[in-house]
Amino acid sequence: MIRAVLLDIDGTLVDSNDAHALAWVDAFAEADRSIPFEQVRQRIGKGGDKLMPEVSGLDAESADGKRIDALRAQIFRERYLPKLKPFPRATELLERLHADGHTLVVATSAKKEEMEALLEICGASRLIQGRTSSDDAEQSKPDGDIVAAALERAKVSAAEALMLGDTPYDIEAARRAGVRTVAVRSGGWDDAGLAGAAAVYADVAELLARYADSPFKRGG
Repeated sequence: MIRAVLLDIDGTLVDSNDAHALAWVDAFAEADRSIPFEQVRQRIGKGGDKLMPEVSGLDAESADGKRIDALRAQIFRERYLPKLKPFPRATELLERLHADGHTLVVATSAKKEEMEALLEICGASRLIQGRTSSDDAEQSKPDGDIVAAALERAKVSAAEALMLGDTPYDIEAARRAGVRTVAVRSGGWDDAGLAGAAAVYADVAELLARYADSPFKRGG
């Protein structure tokens, strides 16, 4: 029986993956580093500590790495966050999951400040019983630390939870923690990229429309 749903936010509940990628590109550009959008975009969903060295060769803990990460956070907050919208019916899906008695816990690679703002955008704050972000894990996605932390917050076993996410990194992080994933394509990945998910839907609106037949209702 499924007792908890572990929620990714970016690309799953809020249409923000492109905005995150653009913020990274802008931050690198202001640091005189030209990084193609596509190179960053395909890594959105990983922790920034992993994304940065993969696209730039910079150690995220180096002085330059920390400076660029701080700049990225500022750019995202000021240029992109105010324009973000939730995916259609995202709040309704969370209300349905909550009404069915599922404990809802966030499991995101976003930093705590960004996570809280994104939860407000999709109307999730009042429905969430627990929050885990990059601040709660030693290793970011696709390592399983964040998912494991979310399980602890939910007070359930891996078999009693499902992850809802939009990237291969969500699926891999959940797998490493022993949790199965329901995936949505709204983050930009196709079915091949989301291989390993227990079920795949176009977006949360389709998931809600087919909820009665979904793993959340069928118990996984």
